[in-house]
Order: sequence, then C-alpha cells, then structure tokens
Amino acid sequence: MPTTHPELARWVDEVARLTRPDIIHWCTGSPEEADALTRLMLEKGEFIELNQETHPGCYLHRSDPQDVARVEHLTFICTPEKEDAGPNNHWMAPDEAHAKMDALFDGCMQGRTMYVIPYCMGPIDSPLSRCGVEITDSPYVVQNMRLMTRMGTPALRRIEAENGDFVKGLHSIGELDPERRFIMHFPEELTIKSYGSGYGGNALLGKKCHALRIASHQARNEGWLAEHMLILGLESPEGKQYHIAAAFPSACGKTNLAMLIPPQEYKGWKITTVGDDICWMRPGEDGRLWAINPEAGFFGVTPGTSATTNPNALAMLDKDAIFTNVAVTADNQPWWEGKDDQVPVTDWKGQPYNPDNGPAAHPNSRFTVALKRCPSYSEKAEDPQGVPIDAIIFGGRRATLVPLVNEARNWNHGVLMGATVASETTAAATGKVGVVRRDPMAMKPFCGYHFGDYFQHWVNMQEKAKNLPKVFTVNWFRKDTDGRFMWPGFGDNMRVLEWIIKRIEGQVEAESTPIGFMPKTGDLNTDDLDIDADTLAALFTVDSEGWRQEVADIDDFLAEYGDRVPEEIRVELETTRQKLA
Repeated sequence: MPTTHPELARWVDEVARLTRPDIIHWCTGSPEEADALTRLMLEKGEFIELNQETHPGCYLHRSDPQDVARVEHLTFICTPEKEDAGPNNHWMAPDEAHAKMDALFDGCMQGRTMYVIPYCMGPIDSPLSRCGVEITDSPYVVQNMRLMTRMGTPALRRIEAENGDFVKGLHSIGELDPERRFIMHFPEELTIKSYGSGYGGNALLGKKCHALRIASHQARNEGWLAEHMLILGLESPEGKQYHIAAAFPSACGKTNLAMLIPPQEYKGWKITTVGDDICWMRPGEDGRLWAINPEAGFFGVTPGTSATTNPNALAMLDKDAIFTNVAVTADNQPWWEGKDDQVPVTDWKGQPYNPDNGPAAHPNSRFTVALKRCPSYSEKAEDPQGVPIDAIIFGGRRATLVPLVNEARNWNHGVLMGATVASETTAAATGKVGVVRRDPMAMKPFCGYHFGDYFQHWVNMQEKAKNLPKVFTVNWFRKDTDGRFMWPGFGDNMRVLEWIIKRIEGQVEAESTPIGFMPKTGDLNTDDLDIDADTLAALFTVDSEGWRQEVADIDDFLAEYGDRVPEEIRVELETTRQKLA
C-alpha cells in the first residue's frame, strides 16, 4: 500500500473490496500522469480535442444529457438527529444512508480503474488548509481535481505527516441513472458518498461537498468560518492593500466582481483575484479574520462570459482548460451563448446545431481552469497565513427596495443582513418573475447543519475576533419604473468598493437610515458616469412601507428555524422595525 497512514490504507482497502475495481491507481499529480489520463480519455471519447492552435491544452467533455447540474433534491446531510441538519437540508439517518449507498457501490467498479486522489484544500503548508482523499472511477474527476485542488503526492505527504483526520470522499459514476443518484454527507464522520453522477459538484467532492458542507461543520467545531464567498484584493494608488470577501447567490455577478477591472477613471487602482467561490476565514492573533481560498482553480459557468462582461475570465480560457457541455465552431473552438459572433456548428450534445432545439451550449455548461491562469491572479492566494479581511459584502438581485450599498450598524446587524439576503426569481428559472427567495449568506444549498445554529456561530465570532470587518450589502440590479437597470454595474462597481474603503478608513461619514448607513451626497464618486441626480437618489431611497413589509417577511422566514435563531438577530430585526415606525 503506497501510504504510511494506517487509517487511509485501511479505508482504501475496504473500498476496493466493496467496489471490486480491476486496477487501483494512486494519483501523484505529476505532468506525466496528466498526459497519460488525457490520452486515455481521448481514446475512450471522454475528451474531445479542441483547436490546439487557438486553445492549446484545451479539451471538451460532454456529460450525459441527464447529468448536467447539481442534484440538490438528492443531496442529504446525515446526522444522528434530524433536527441538527435543519429545515435547510434534506436529512437521512446515517445507518440508512450508509446501507443505501454501500448497496449501490457493491461491485460498481468492476472493469474500471479506481483512482485514489489525495488532495489539499488550500496551500499545502497553510495551517488553515484541510486535506481529503477522493476515491473515484472517473478520469474526468481526476483531471478536474488536478486543476481545482492541490492534488497528489504533496497532499498525501501532508496527510501522512499529520497522521490525523482527513475527509473521505467515495464517488462512482455508477450507471448514470437519475433514479440511482444520491450524494450523502456524514459531517461527524468527515465522510462523503456520491453515486450516479459524473458532473461538477456532484462528482468533484473537494468542491461544495467538502469545502462547504463538511467544512462548515468543521468550522463550527473549530471556531472558524467556511463560506461561499469570493476573495478579492484591492490596492489603492498609494499602494495600500485591502481584501474583501463577498457572498452572492447565483446570477448576481460574483465571478465578475472577483475579476473586476477598474474603469479608466480609477487609474492607479488595482484589483486582484484570490478566489471566486469559496473562502475559509479564521480569527488571527490580531483579532482580525484571515482568509484562504481553499481551491486552486475555477469551475465557472461559461454562458455570458465574454470580453465585455468578464475579460479576465475569457483571457484565461484559451489554454489548459477543460470545457464541459459547450458548443463547438467549424474550426473546433469552444463556443457558448454571449461569447462572440462566431457561429457554432455542433451543440453541447454533439449534434448539428439547430437553434430550434435550444441553446448551443447548455445553460449550465462549465469551464475548469487553474487559478494561476487568471490575469488578475493574486500571489496572496498561496500565502500560508491567508489574507486579512477588511470588509464582508452580501449581495442579492432585487429590482426594488434594496439600495445600491448599505453598511451594517454593527456585527449582529451584519449577520442579520447576511442571513436574510435575497434574490428575485426570473421567468427562466421558475416561470414567475419577482418571487423573493432568501439565500442566507448564499449558503442555502451548502450549509452542512441547521441554519439557526449557523447564524449563532456567526454571532459568536465576536467572542473569538475583536477586530471584525465591517459588513455591507450591495444590489447592482435595482430598476426604474421603465424596467431599466439604474446602475451600470461591471467595472463601475469599483465606485462602490471605493466608498467601502473610505468607510473602513473613516475618511467619510455616512447617512444614518432605519436600515443602515449609506453614502452622503457627493461621497460616492460619479465622475464621468452617465447617471442623473434623481436616479442616484433613487438608488438610496428607503421605502419605509416597503421595508416594513420586508421586516414582516423576514420574521416569517426566521420562524422556519424556530428557537435556534439567535436572540441577537431578533433584537436587530426589532431595532430596524422600530426605526421604520
């Protein structure tokens, strides 16, 4: 057995006896191994070589048409007590879940290779990092985990040196049968079992399964935070460094903000990308929150990514990337809706493109690429100590009511703001427009335990860190009476970040409102911005009647989590109610 870690050796042997593979391969993470797997996948048709002149090292993978997204309704948290999983999760008793999954895994790898993937979430030498091992029968998973984590021999050596706990992830594509597809999380056992899907977060167990669902449980026990947040670095013209963590539900501009390019008016300012999706924060000796990005790559949505919306993202996708379920042009380049004016000839299913059959690229088509490929990549992403967080931002998508930017009165108020962040649905998603869906801290599908306890853990951070960051909400999506966006967004969001920095530095006062602190007239830089005074004022209008209804709606939402909701949060909500009276 190629490991000195007795528990790891025992577990791999146990899995091999259950799944009965033909071959067991311990992944080293070497370039030679990567090349060999690529050749294997090309031979089997699991990879399609793209144009190597325009996209060297890039390959296309087409998943089963019934296996194209996360399966949240088949994702379970398996705690001994149902109440501990909370109403925010599907629950199954651990014994029942193990029995169900082990029956599926029985003999599932016959005729296949079993890949053992040691990986580290975060820099190999960081005390904030945590390790895991994923066992899988999918070479596609291996190649993606190679980009998304620090994978291979260095991770194995860390696991052996620590000789302690590691997250055990067992995955098989099975028969790709939607009726035999489940993802089980056992937080107390630091174990994940996933069967029946080869796609994304269902199969790349280091991502949402480990880095959020299991890690959030670890973080509560160990006194830190595992969050669905980007981390960006911001440097002023004077050379001062800041770091911001931000949580956004899907379709709210998270990746765009992580890679934001400041407009021409902000010459001398620089934004760097530490991460676009996951943030682990731990109290430091200085009382601040210090953060790492546990991932080493991006697993991003391709549709809408263009030179206009996110030039940094597009620039990193012309080399050494894996594309999943995108279309292909006549000269064999990857293509998706919104990319450019090229015309695809083959759709994501491998069929001749016909617009009558739907979009050319699947709406949830993806790219996987190493973090270091990003033009705005921050060297701080490999800093073992992480980066100090100066501000936390929560964002949603609201056409009305919620202002462009709003600062919390205090930490507890910030927790309330994060716990009740919401977005309005679109017709494409639900058939209904404007239905408000709350997504606490953008963690609704990812928190590994009861949301009430999760909110309490956030409140309790005040006991562990005495110099916590300021908390803000932003809303880039407010509309006027004609349905047009009032704020230009994209690079001009830098103007909001600048005001946040000024507040951190105490350089500007703020307007006190019933819902928080907002910019005073003239403090938000609008130079060379095509926006009139009335529109700017409307972006910060507090509709008291609308907010009184919002508070009532929040009451109903918090009631779902019963008496586990922290009293501190209820006090802040009552304070807001009184200020609106």
